[in-house]
Amino acid sequence: MTKKHPVNEKSKQEQLEQFKTDDRNQALTTNQGLKLSEDEFSLKAGERGPTLMEDFHFREKMTHFDHERIPERIVHARGFAAHGEFELYDSLSEYTKAKFLQNPSVKTPVFVRFSTVAGSKGSAETVRDARGFATKFYTEEGNYDLVGNNIPVFFIQDAIKFPDLIHAVKPEPHNEMPQAASAHDTFWDFIANNQESAHMVMWSMSDRAIPRSLRMMEGFGVHTFRLVNAEGKAHFVKFHWKPVLGTHSLVWDEAQTISGKDPDFHRRDLWESIENGDYPEYELGIQIIDEEDEFKFDFDILDPTKLWPEEDIPVKLVGKMTLNRNVDNVFAETEQVAFHPGHVVPGIDFSNDPLLQGRLFSYTDTQLIRLGGPNFHELPINRPVCPFHNNQRDGYGRQTINKGPVSYHRNSLAANTPAPVPESEGGYAHYQEKVEGRKVRSRSESFKDHFSQATLFWNSMSPPEKEHIISAFSFELGKVKSKSVQQQVVDMFANVSTVLAKQVAQAIGATPPSGEDAPVTKSSPALSQEQTIKKPNTRKVAVIVANDFSGDLPQVLNSLKQQGIQPEIVSTTLQNVKGTDGSELEVQHTFLTSDSVLFDAVYVVGSASADEKFRKEALTFAQEAFEHFKPIGATDEGVKWLKAAGLDSSPGVVTGETTRFTDEFIEAISAHRHWNRHVI
Repeated sequence: MTKKHPVNEKSKQEQLEQFKTDDRNQALTTNQGLKLSEDEFSLKAGERGPTLMEDFHFREKMTHFDHERIPERIVHARGFAAHGEFELYDSLSEYTKAKFLQNPSVKTPVFVRFSTVAGSKGSAETVRDARGFATKFYTEEGNYDLVGNNIPVFFIQDAIKFPDLIHAVKPEPHNEMPQAASAHDTFWDFIANNQESAHMVMWSMSDRAIPRSLRMMEGFGVHTFRLVNAEGKAHFVKFHWKPVLGTHSLVWDEAQTISGKDPDFHRRDLWESIENGDYPEYELGIQIIDEEDEFKFDFDILDPTKLWPEEDIPVKLVGKMTLNRNVDNVFAETEQVAFHPGHVVPGIDFSNDPLLQGRLFSYTDTQLIRLGGPNFHELPINRPVCPFHNNQRDGYGRQTINKGPVSYHRNSLAANTPAPVPESEGGYAHYQEKVEGRKVRSRSESFKDHFSQATLFWNSMSPPEKEHIISAFSFELGKVKSKSVQQQVVDMFANVSTVLAKQVAQAIGATPPSGEDAPVTKSSPALSQEQTIKKPNTRKVAVIVANDFSGDLPQVLNSLKQQGIQPEIVSTTLQNVKGTDGSELEVQHTFLTSDSVLFDAVYVVGSASADEKFRKEALTFAQEAFEHFKPIGATDEGVKWLKAAGLDSSPGVVTGETTRFTDEFIEAISAHRHWNRHVI
């Protein structure tokens, strides 16, 4: 079965090509195409006279410069994006009539934007925060936007509280501090007084809030949506993105150091991976609940602060998304892309989740101010690949030139066109849900359980993950000045775990709760990163080498590369290093320009001719990686150095004294972290 394109339909890449320009070797012109003879001097009344108002080139150039910046997003300002494609595994016609979910032979172009939530556009990328994971599918029925996060729940249950949440987490207005951080009074005051946030806070204090890479980060649609099939039958659905490389995180000290060493760490990783051909891949998963089972569970399936445990409602993997092309221009694509959860196609509909309902208004309203008016859909990155026709006209930034006198419905002058399309021929029709009730400002009683799933999350964590959550709370609340707010938060999270609350109270000098945790009755192993996929692919290894290295080293490096590992040479200078057999290795980094936090593992080789300064630099790399629980390898002189430093016999440290050095080092790299290592 081949894909049938509507008339004049172009692929998204073909469509974008017509807007691209290469200014190299071209004549300089104004925006109107007028060739210019001068671009160094403004038009003046004499060499020392005032600039003349008639200098149209100066005014055009300066006016454009003055308006080059558009308002940044209030939330999700710091983002990066890539193009790709989505392929379905098997038809989902049983659940939905959406065309892009019918035929596995069709590749649907996508554009994905990842982002932090709280920080400004210039903030660092490895801060503790939720991450946006927004996907635009350019389908033949129109654009479909799956606008989610890397955490499956949210802080609030009703969109009317969203301004309050963001006001609380943003820098405090009296001093504009802190940037891109939740470790301050107003945020935790909000949390303590809006206890529906308990579950989300557990996630944001966990390792999920400091991902190793955008390529190793889950995505969630957060809300409950509906899928509707051709017969009109509906199912409730939640959407998941599962990274093929597994879900992995940084450690907190490492994340803070990276913010200073490379504040562009995540976007650089994504860009370089795509440029290298190591295309990020994510599998699309769905959880399905029959409409008649809406009230079958011990939580409300429409509550956005609740997840659907995978052990109770399995995730069915239905397709794969591959990001295979970087943007050509960050502003034109990444900054001007406009997502909206209301951009749907036939077969996908909404639920009555009150947070989702509010987002259906807010996203369009936001684009109007950011992108200058109602025509943001005409920007190249936002244009659907299928034709679009309606009676909307004019406004800022209009690019379409509409012909003819008619711009209204109904009409006779244009034979009542453009005309609505029946649902049977692909026209969108909302699911006919029966709705009854009084007009009220309230929430369902079933939304009032704020702590059971927060406890479920805590119970599902491995011991190291629990330690990290305790440390995160202790750090964040340690930055809070108000003793009252600190105590309120401790008292609140005693409802989740008294073990957690007691240890945090001790760390910040608050009064600990009494009592003990109830016996664990339920956990969800799927929530722990201990259960994630562990592969060596695309892991970056700092290989610390000096001149006169062993002739065996190139063979080891080739073995690592064959497993998809990326060894990068670190030395004193950027001059090539030479081996005892005359071989040479290109140096990518120096001790000055790199740091162990920018790598997934460290491999110390050194050489007998390396001086004491080199040895100290190498051990600094290894010691820091050791304290971050990363795998460490050593051969040749590096073995002696690790032994002298007492680093050689710990878990995840592999030396050339083993006959299977390369295999064991690859296994250590695959594990990502070695939490059973004793770190003082």
